[in-house]
Amino acid sequence: MDRNTVADRPAEGVEHPEHRVEFELSPGDIQSVRFGISPGHELAHAVRVLLRPEQHPLQWGWLREVRGRLPRDSFELLAAVVGEDGYLPDFLTAAPRWDMTPGSELEALRSAPLEPMRVDFGKMVLRSTGSRRRALREMQDRPARARTMIAAAWQDVWDAAIAPVWPQLERLLRADIAVRSRTIAASGISGMADDLHPNVSWGAGAVRVRLRKHSEQVDCRGSGLVLVPSVMSSWGCMVLTEPPAQPTLFYPARGVTAGWTRSATETADALGALLGFARSAILLAASDARTTSQLAQDAGIAVSTASHHLTVLRAAGLIASERAGARMLHLRTPLGEAMVGAAL
Repeated sequence: MDRNTVADRPAEGVEHPEHRVEFELSPGDIQSVRFGISPGHELAHAVRVLLRPEQHPLQWGWLREVRGRLPRDSFELLAAVVGEDGYLPDFLTAAPRWDMTPGSELEALRSAPLEPMRVDFGKMVLRSTGSRRRALREMQDRPARARTMIAAAWQDVWDAAIAPVWPQLERLLRADIAVRSRTIAASGISGMADDLHPNVSWGAGAVRVRLRKHSEQVDCRGSGLVLVPSVMSSWGCMVLTEPPAQPTLFYPARGVTAGWTRSATETADALGALLGFARSAILLAASDARTTSQLAQDAGIAVSTASHHLTVLRAAGLIASERAGARMLHLRTPLGEAMVGAAL
């Protein structure tokens, strides 16, 4: 992970409060910062949550639902590859994209190049002991067989643990991205970075991330920086810096509460109790910019009634309305996103 070594920094691999990765950007690099979604990252950290549940109280509701249906052999295989903490092998996740789906993530794993996989297994062997080290060495010796087995285990564990809650999880991820994107437009990269996480800040033209055991200086000029929210790794930040991957920062999504696994119906009911059915339906539908007529149709109400409710929601700071030609488009504000996230 050594694109550039940071001078006068603490020793690598040793915990120290001064460790940090700096993603350097040009002053006008707003176009080089993009957001992505990573189903593979969510699955890998779901495995870590299951291995160390006491450290992840926000996931206890999900844990209670999923523990009884886990496929044991597939989970144990993924657990050996993912581990409880630390280094996460690059081949487990494809480059995060806005349109990344679980299916495309799995296909990328099935066709992952074997030699980089062998290198990743070698890194994990050095970081493991006992039966896990022996299992990883066997995978390193037979990477094609290991790739097939890991992909099958990925599918099994995904279907049992993540697929049932993917709609709720994806909704949180996209809501977070919507808020961050608007913050960039209003306050620039510095305003957005300072609000990502307590360990993330902006200074001297760089997004700075405090880490436990690693320091690095990464020149993102020309390559850009990918920001990826996460529900399952709600404890802190991770980075991906090693070529050929694009520099990537994973950070905890906002709005993740212990009740995030609630269904869309339960979320609508919770908001309805607070705002009333029609206004909650409009607020939920306004995750993308929509016209008054579209929102009225979504909520099953007359256009005139929708217009009245939009006026109330706008006055409360939950909806922003902008004219685009002959149309008026309505979109949830960051406060509206936070309200929806709190109901999840």
